[in-house]
Amino acid sequence: MSEGILPGIAKPVGGLLTPTTVAPGVAVSVANVAAAANSSGTVAAVPSSGQNPNGSSTVAQAASQAEPDMKGWLLKWTNYLKGYQKRWFVLSKGVLSYYRNQAEMSHTCRGTISLHGALIHTVDSCTFVISNGGTQTFHIKAANEVERQSWVTALELAKAKAIRAMESDEEEEDNTANTIPSEELNLVVRELTVRLENLKTCYDLITKHGTALQRALSELESGDDLANKTKIVSERATLFRISSNAMINACSDYLQTAQTQGHKWSKMLQHERDQKLHLEEMVEQLARQHSHLEQAAANRHRPNVTASASDDEDNEFYDAQEEGGSVASQEESSFILNIPVSTHHNHRRSSIDATGSSSEGEEGNSETQQVLVVAETLDNMDVTDRISVHSSQALTPTLAASQSKVVRKRRTRVADKPNYPLNLWSIIKNCIGKDLSKIPMPVNFNEPLSMLQRLTEDFEYSEILDKAAQAKDTCEQLAYVTAFTVSSYSTTSNRTGKPFNPLLGETYECDRTDDLGWRCINEQVSHHPPMAAQYCEGRGWRCWQEFTMTSKFRGKYIQIVPLGYAHVEFPATGNRYTWRKVTTTVHNIIVGKLWVDNHGDMEIFGERNAKGVKCHLKYLPYSYFTRDTQRRVKGVVMDSANQVKWVINGTWDSKIEIAPVTSTSGSTENPVYKTGNYKTAWTRTLPPPDSDKYYNFTLLACQLNEPEPNVAPTDSRLRPDQRLMEEGKWNESNQEKLRLEEGQRARRRQREAEAEKAAAEGRPYPPYEPIWFSKEKEQGTDNLVHVFKGTYWDAKSKQDWSKSPSIF
Repeated sequence: MSEGILPGIAKPVGGLLTPTTVAPGVAVSVANVAAAANSSGTVAAVPSSGQNPNGSSTVAQAASQAEPDMKGWLLKWTNYLKGYQKRWFVLSKGVLSYYRNQAEMSHTCRGTISLHGALIHTVDSCTFVISNGGTQTFHIKAANEVERQSWVTALELAKAKAIRAMESDEEEEDNTANTIPSEELNLVVRELTVRLENLKTCYDLITKHGTALQRALSELESGDDLANKTKIVSERATLFRISSNAMINACSDYLQTAQTQGHKWSKMLQHERDQKLHLEEMVEQLARQHSHLEQAAANRHRPNVTASASDDEDNEFYDAQEEGGSVASQEESSFILNIPVSTHHNHRRSSIDATGSSSEGEEGNSETQQVLVVAETLDNMDVTDRISVHSSQALTPTLAASQSKVVRKRRTRVADKPNYPLNLWSIIKNCIGKDLSKIPMPVNFNEPLSMLQRLTEDFEYSEILDKAAQAKDTCEQLAYVTAFTVSSYSTTSNRTGKPFNPLLGETYECDRTDDLGWRCINEQVSHHPPMAAQYCEGRGWRCWQEFTMTSKFRGKYIQIVPLGYAHVEFPATGNRYTWRKVTTTVHNIIVGKLWVDNHGDMEIFGERNAKGVKCHLKYLPYSYFTRDTQRRVKGVVMDSANQVKWVINGTWDSKIEIAPVTSTSGSTENPVYKTGNYKTAWTRTLPPPDSDKYYNFTLLACQLNEPEPNVAPTDSRLRPDQRLMEEGKWNESNQEKLRLEEGQRARRRQREAEAEKAAAEGRPYPPYEPIWFSKEKEQGTDNLVHVFKGTYWDAKSKQDWSKSPSIF
């Protein structure tokens, strides 16, 4: 007989059964059942090699690996009032956690610090410090040097493991949902797989031996050689019984393993759910406590920069300084600035792009020059030459011609912001590390303006460009242009709402020639990546830009890095200037009051007739330890010979002052520049006192979404979800927002299907083309940029919107 026997079973001597090979991974318990069931011969089971090689002993070993790497009592520095306090520390999976006592481990964690990227250094024989770059620092003291060294060694080892795990996670980021959380789970899955294979083997053998038994019974009915055929039927019946018993036993083993591990996994899953809910409650409770402490501090007239502690007083959260920093003093008018040394002004297209943002500062430049700016003490300083850009004196003479027109009366505010409760943590907890533009957010985080309208706010202080157009000196003109670039950040100091992401093909026009002297048109020209194109023309100047950005949510803050370039040109002189915006960071996303900081280096380059002229501008990052004025901006304007001609000084949320350089001293490597009279190139107009009730909008912001007749059907004013939000109907707005986004996804899928069909047919498929802008090669570079076609205003006068798509 050649039929196979169950793996692990030997045939009896005599020819009926011969030894067989044990199949890899098959449980020996199946063989034992077969041996016990044999009744027609001697059956010997193959000895078990430690029972199941993937059995319970290994699972228990894996479970033991989940134990903490180290735990014990240590002293932790809390604050100057309490000093070092005794805390229970637990080191596990690359994270150091601490509790007030061991009983708290099941419900309250007082603080954690991830060792990935952390710095661990020894202070003295008993003290060591763990810091992760400034946001968290633990000062810890052990009982003696031996204990300190044990902890430091364990922490270094855990750090190395965490780094390896992080690198592995980054490589398999797209498959994280399918990864095995632990070695224990991996072993259990393999055990279940082995038992399932046993079931399949038993099924095959039952089928095979059942068929053989049926055939033997059929032959028995013929009547010839009855004794021999009876013996064969008995053997086949024995094999069928052995296979059946093995099948029953294998099913029992599989069911027992599945039930045991399933119950354990259910408990683990429930534990994780409980921990997750508890973490959410902790964060919300901490946020409420912090809010109460802020209010209490404000009521007692504490200093601007305040600290509030949790119950344990171990963690500190800071808020930003209030607005209104100024640089009027003589000392603050003098400063030191490091200027990157460059030999060709067009390096902006290579070195800046290489860093991804102009806010990377001098990191891309290997050489810098340090200059000292000193303000001379003059009696008439900052008086006779001061220019107030928000007064009628700052406007150009061409305004008088437009004052004969009837100026439309516009609204001065929008409806108050309703107070809808929102579980912030429930939304943002799954967004850490992701691109902000790709995260679906409810309108609760928004303000009732689109990004296209927010870009239009750059021209709130367009009078600065009007003044720049009148300047005769190129360097002075660039100084005013620099003040204009800074003014666009003034609203970010107290505007923390997120603008609506425009739909592909969405437009926004703003025609203020009757009162402000400019008009602009914006269009969303790309969806992936999101990109907006803008063109604006005013009194003696025209400005255009491509705005795209990269944004990341890091848990405690959101960082927005602009990538597009902005340009302004003065046709009368042929002078053109180009720049890129700096990085914007929104702090205190989870705990504390939201506040915004703008920081980085900005380079403004002259082109065409202004070629060679440039400005280096530095936005100082917010710091609690600097002696500088917060939100300060300082810079210099240099001519084509790299000589400083004008000095820029001020704050991006208050005002900018400019002054000409009157004399130069010092060495070539470290020159000293003395300035003449400072004059105010820009002063911020503060929003109304009650603007906090309506999104902290300025007067211009309130008017941007005001209904306007005869605009394009794709205009942001006609966007229903945005309009509903402004009217206070946030639930309806969220529903409309989902509908519009799904419609945009459907249109994208349709274009993708058409492109695939065209590719299959071997014909080209034209990519999406904007309506009012066209892609052209930029002069002097190989870059493709969106250029205004100049047809929008003509189409508006004719009310010809046949080219506009239906997107709302």
